[in-house]
Amino acid sequence: MVSSNPTLRRRRLAGTLRELRLARGMTIEEVANELMVSIAKISRLETGQRGASLRDVRDLCRIYQVTDEAQIEALMTLAREAKEPGLRQELGNLGDEAAYPYVELESGASRITEFQCCFLPGLLQTEDYARALIRGMLPRIEDNILNSRVLARMKRKELLRRQDAPHYWTLIDEAALHRNVGGVQVMRQQLLDIIEVARRPNVVVQVIPFSVGAYMGLDNSFAFLEIPDPSTPAVVFIEGLTTMEYLEKPSQLVPYKETIDYLRAAALHPQESVARIARICEEQFPS
Repeated sequence: MVSSNPTLRRRRLAGTLRELRLARGMTIEEVANELMVSIAKISRLETGQRGASLRDVRDLCRIYQVTDEAQIEALMTLAREAKEPGLRQELGNLGDEAAYPYVELESGASRITEFQCCFLPGLLQTEDYARALIRGMLPRIEDNILNSRVLARMKRKELLRRQDAPHYWTLIDEAALHRNVGGVQVMRQQLLDIIEVARRPNVVVQVIPFSVGAYMGLDNSFAFLEIPDPSTPAVVFIEGLTTMEYLEKPSQLVPYKETIDYLRAAALHPQESVARIARICEEQFPS
């Protein structure tokens, strides 16, 4: 999915532009002064937060003294393709423009490790659970936007069944399994569905039981995405009430890698986790 993913192409271009600047020994401030643009613009170009225009690429290649026509054309191609619609056409209106980059990163990942402490992960949600959850979290949401978001979430789930499906490892706080979202039957079907998905060879589900008490990461749900393209760094995604944050600097990723290792060790074994989910299903959400 990397070759058809505008977000990954924009990030690849951003990383290459940063490498070219560093190779020339220039600071962001010096580049901004040379182009007579803001420092913030160059910074956003190098983090992929802003797409580079063809003129941006041409001007930066001139400043960085890139003379190889093939390399320049390759960068131009990345800039063009980064502007393609990608999954936007397939997913339709998500009701939030900021959601598209994450969905495209998710689609292009080779490994996804996700931790959720309050509700069940989006890639495991059933349609009824997703609808009840979104409605509960956004009580004023318009019906058409709600329907679009639910449909998009169901389409996102298909990536776990792709031939080139990513390896998906999810860590779920036990509280999320007990929280009644949508009613008894919705929760029962949701938990049964997780048990079924957990049988797939590319999926690992672990439950962090109540007995663990307080633990590292309890205050911060996140997703850690690893991209198969070595030129594209891994990224941590954190979603807040009104913000979406992407972390990709090595120094930022280290504590999340440590947290993942800690959570995997603290959680129940995958087989025990499935058994715990089944027990909660039968005891708390009987048919």
